[in-house]
Amino acid sequence: MAIKKSELYSSLWASCDELRGGMDASQYKDYVLFMLFIKYISDKYADSDDFAPPVIIPEGASFVDMVQLKGKSDIGDKINTRIIQPLIEANQRLARSDFPDFNDPNKLGEDKAMVDRLTNLISIFQKPELDFAKNRAEHDDILGDAYEYLMRHFASESGKSKGQFYA
Repeated sequence: MAIKKSELYSSLWASCDELRGGMDASQYKDYVLFMLFIKYISDKYADSDDFAPPVIIPEGASFVDMVQLKGKSDIGDKINTRIIQPLIEANQRLARSDFPDFNDPNKLGEDKAMVDRLTNLISIFQKPELDFAKNRAEHDDILGDAYEYLMRHFASESGKSKGQFYA
């Protein structure tokens, strides 16, 4: 069954709401799209032996592993070191510059504020209606559609054109 775009877009916007206050709106996409990326590849490829997945998910670096970090005082550091870094090391096409810093207190808040913000962000992507393992839509560019959705929303909210947010 295909993911309903309305459910996906609702979750993306809820994620942006969770990030409001600590950073410029144009930076939300970096965090939200990473969350979508890790959730998507984990759901689609983490337990697949059918074929070689386009992204290798090292043991301990899936979305399920990220869920285990919820509420921990070092959640931001652990996302960087236990999720993102192993993905980079296992996939030559990925680089650290492809991902935001989940341990940045200037953007995500300090101490409890950061823990709460990241815990809530992860929870948004845990919703059962965002189970990409069951998505059977062939050639459906979920990540691309999500990116376009975010760019359109940010552009309309700021009065800028969509292209000004692609950087």
